[in-house]
Amino acid sequence: MLDFSTLVPGPLATLLLVDAGADVIKVERPGRGDEMRGYEPKAGPDGIGFALLNRGKRSITLDLKAPDAVDRLMPLLRTADVLVEQYRPGVMDRFGLGYQALSAINPGLIYCSITGYGQTGPKAAAAGHDLNFVADSGMLSLAAGADGAPVLPAVQVGDIGGGAYPAVVNILLALLQRNRTGRGCHLDIAMAENLFAFQYWALGIAVAGGQGPRPGGELLTGGSPRYQLYRTADGRFVAAAPLEDKFWENFCTIIGLPDDLRDDARDPAATIQAVAAAMASRDADHWRAAFAGKDVCCSIVSTMQEAMADDHVAARDLFARGLVVDGRTVPAVPTPIAAGLRGDKADVGYPALGEANGLLDQTNPEARG
Repeated sequence: MLDFSTLVPGPLATLLLVDAGADVIKVERPGRGDEMRGYEPKAGPDGIGFALLNRGKRSITLDLKAPDAVDRLMPLLRTADVLVEQYRPGVMDRFGLGYQALSAINPGLIYCSITGYGQTGPKAAAAGHDLNFVADSGMLSLAAGADGAPVLPAVQVGDIGGGAYPAVVNILLALLQRNRTGRGCHLDIAMAENLFAFQYWALGIAVAGGQGPRPGGELLTGGSPRYQLYRTADGRFVAAAPLEDKFWENFCTIIGLPDDLRDDARDPAATIQAVAAAMASRDADHWRAAFAGKDVCCSIVSTMQEAMADDHVAARDLFARGLVVDGRTVPAVPTPIAAGLRGDKADVGYPALGEANGLLDQTNPEARG
């Protein structure tokens, strides 16, 4: 695989495929490389984010604007199974590396373009980041704080859920198709539009009711006591999701909710207020113990450190793979590749900038004339 991408979407997509055994060659700018190499916090000479997302890959550096760039890449372009890029539409064509040009010399190439808004349409050339894609898809409007303002997403759902994961799914489907037809294809991965699938329930409300869901007013946006975050006496939070009646009845019994408030359809706001008061009367450890082993669909909101140290996570060996950074091993990003489909590599490092430039010195008499 040839990876021309930077930041998160493409690098995470190719990381997933590295864990499944793919050989990924990352093409970077001379001198600086991927922007994430310079991001804080650092772990050794490069940003830890870069190291985590580029584990197990190789790096070459090349100025794609140079007159001989395509010629130098030709040996790799002729033999690559997959190419991933996330430039704006038309940029790779200007480099001489567009799909039409490369499919002529490598008909089986799977060419995956990841952009914010796709290869066509009025927004195709628009610049954007994760927050813009979440905003344009309507997702950002679904979660609001106490003042009614949208809440900044805690994760890069556009980059990952709208970009990296759909890219992997489509690359694998394209490879299956190539097995039947012998032909590659151009995959158009648009991050903003791929976020609509996450909002199937919101789409349903908009279609059935003629208006979009209200932040703080629907079942999954804060309008129900059965799907809420409740503050505890020590300032922690309970994530309560006892949606089904059997879970709700168990939950109400444990917290001692009065019978007249258990019919939450009658006055949801009053029930929310009563549940909030009950949650605030005890600390997080009390509720953790009270809910343990019970069917209530409730969790104490964990910090990242707590989540990584969870006994269940340890039992599942989620962080069994390591990333070697600056002579020490740290936990690698757990990718959703099933154990039976993973490659053999365990603890591996990430590429130094241009460490595999020897690949560009391969001779190719046909390409060089």
